[in-house]
Amino acid sequence: MLAHLERLIEARTVEDIWALHCDRMADYGFDRLLYGFTRFRTAHSFGNIEDTLILSNHHPDYLRAFLDGGIFNHAPMVRWAADNQGACSWRWVEQQAHAGKLTQAERKVQELNLRYGIRAGYSISFPEQSGRAKGAIGLCAREGLFQHDVEEIWQSHGREIFVLNTLTHLRISSMPFATARRALTSRQREVLEWVGDGKTTADIAIIMGLTVATVEKHLRLAREALDVDTTAQAVLKASFQNQIFLSSSQEVPVGIRR
Repeated sequence: MLAHLERLIEARTVEDIWALHCDRMADYGFDRLLYGFTRFRTAHSFGNIEDTLILSNHHPDYLRAFLDGGIFNHAPMVRWAADNQGACSWRWVEQQAHAGKLTQAERKVQELNLRYGIRAGYSISFPEQSGRAKGAIGLCAREGLFQHDVEEIWQSHGREIFVLNTLTHLRISSMPFATARRALTSRQREVLEWVGDGKTTADIAIIMGLTVATVEKHLRLAREALDVDTTAQAVLKASFQNQIFLSSSQEVPVGIRR
């Protein structure tokens, strides 16, 4: 356990952290994971999926069906994660179904899951300091395991699994944010950082040795990449996603990992 935690702490990219976590969870019998994290949650949604960090080793066909059409918004465990914190057995979904409490849209999600062999597992909804943030992960048990097998695994190792997932979430959420949007270039990051320091466009041009027009171009492209209207919004959003003021050892990841 300590050796794994040391590697988790030392990892410098989201890719490395995620690979470590997938391998570790597979040791417990969970070989398909789906992690999501957003800083743009509202009272009625998780925000634009393009602003959400999504990591998964599920089959690409399943992810396309689950994510691209927005069907994930109707997943029973997503509903649970939105309203709760902690760990929840997927037996809860069975209980909801037997009680007739699943909507038609939720039943369609269950049908999709069954087509891809997603039958047994646990979900974890992480506590957040911000009301706009929400992170959660679904741990799907490998083929051949049933929910009663998962309950036995959780009985024996649930505390370890919960702690490992929580620490992994804390590490990932502190890293430069990877989304489906176009990544900022180094120039775009730098001009946003200078704006964040209170510099004017003219100041930035002198500091960076550029023309004012070039600085304005980089700011415009940064706003477009972040899908915001103003430079102030761009600075705030880039800060939320840990895309500016990076240490020299950090890299900005590109794209959703599926």
